[in-house]
Formats: sequence, structure tokens, C-alpha cells
Amino acid sequence: MILSFAPAASLGTAPLALALAAVLAYAVAALPAATGWPAPALVAGWLLHGMLLALDVGGWGRVEAGARLGFGPVLSLTVWLVLAVHTVESRFVPLPGVRRVLAVAGAAAVLLAWAFPGEVHPPTNAWAPVHWALGVASYALFGAAVLHASMLDSAERRMRHGDAAAARGGPMGMPLLRLERLTFRFVEIGFVVLTLAVLLGAATAAGWRWNHKTVFSLLAWVVFAALMWGRMRRGWRGRRATRWLYVGAALLLLGYAGSRFVFEVVLGRSAV
Repeated sequence: MILSFAPAASLGTAPLALALAAVLAYAVAALPAATGWPAPALVAGWLLHGMLLALDVGGWGRVEAGARLGFGPVLSLTVWLVLAVHTVESRFVPLPGVRRVLAVAGAAAVLLAWAFPGEVHPPTNAWAPVHWALGVASYALFGAAVLHASMLDSAERRMRHGDAAAARGGPMGMPLLRLERLTFRFVEIGFVVLTLAVLLGAATAAGWRWNHKTVFSLLAWVVFAALMWGRMRRGWRGRRATRWLYVGAALLLLGYAGSRFVFEVVLGRSAV
């Protein structure tokens, strides 16, 4: 396992200061809500996290052209985008339990991206940044769907154990039917974005390659397509639908971040 601290070497102390400040803000956000600090701290952590991503991962101020595409930065950006969804959503529905989970995930993502930054990859063609952005956006949308699906499953388990209040207001304080619709709205949008990413990648790639990324991404697409078909044609709901979601999300995670983890951490060499 190789730990790299190249960001600090290439951009001075700014990334390190931002990383530490973001982790501290996320740690405060994970505190009990009674203190009054967590909600503003989560927003502060999210903003600092975004600045860190732009400065280090995006390459602002860096001499080398390109972005860091290691598994750490990709997961960090994915968590940041899920937090962005939460920031908008929390303006309409208070989500104290979700806030603490996301605060811990945000801190872990910052530390992971700092420990395993990956190498700088210049764009291979003019459409490569768009393809990459669509791929990460699909990660985030399915990540938000998984988060909501886990709360949906939790509420259904409580109902089966006789908690009638779970039907009137799930963990997010909304009826289960509304939570279910919201969950699969994320799935629908994520499926569209993933489809665009796959089509753009196939259209602009220099040559089709059956590597880990391609195989797992296509398998994930098939699983999500089956889930969409099952909900529309067979009326899949509840745990049957969320299980398909979890499988598809796991395959998608293996498609990029998982394969790069094996190359960068286990094998100690750059992923192509």
C-alpha cells in the first residue's frame, strides 16, 4: 500500500490546510444537533471540500494539464456531489440522522483522496472531460439513491416490527410512498446520465476495450435497465427493487473506483 502526498508538494500548503479544515468542519457536523453547530458546519465542510477538489483534483493552479482520476479523488467528488444533493434537499426536509452519516462520509472521503491522490491524467480527446463528468455524476445520483433506499428499507423493517409511525413518516420525516418515489427518481435520472456516459465513451474512444471498467459499467447498466423495466412492467417495489439498486450500484463502483483501487493500491501501478 503506497501513500502519496503529492498534492502538498505540487501546490504548497493550501490543499493540506483546506483538507484539515474540511475534516474539522465535518467532525463538528457529526456532533448532536442540540449544540446548534452541526448544520452550518456541514455546509462549511462541503464548501471547503469543494475548494479542495477544484484546487487539487481539478488542477487549478497546477502546472500539469489534466485531473487526478484515482479512486480516492473519484470517491471524494462523488461524496461531495451527494452532499450537494443533501444540501438542497435539507432546505425542504430536515435530515438530522442523514447529516451525521454524510458528515462522517465527507471526512473519510477527504482523507482517502489525500492519502491516495492518483496520478494526473491529461484528457485523451475533447470529449473526455464530459464523459468523465457524466460518469461521476451518475455515481453521485446512484449514491443518493442508495442512501434513500437504505432509509426506505429501515422504515419498512420498523413497520414489520409494529412501528406504525414509520408509515406516516419515514426516517426523513416524509411518508414512505413519497420517499420511495424520490429514491427511484434518483435512479431514473442516474440511469439517463449513465447511458449518456456509456454512449459518449463508446463514440469517442479510440478503440473499444473490454477492460474492468467497461465490463462492470455495462453490467451495472444492464442491472439498472432491468430495475427500470421491473418497476414499470412488473411493479417491483420495496426490498425487491432496492436489492437490484444495491447490486447495480456495487457493480458501478467496481467499474471505476474498484478497478483503480486494485491497480493503484494493491498492484502499486497506474491504471490505464
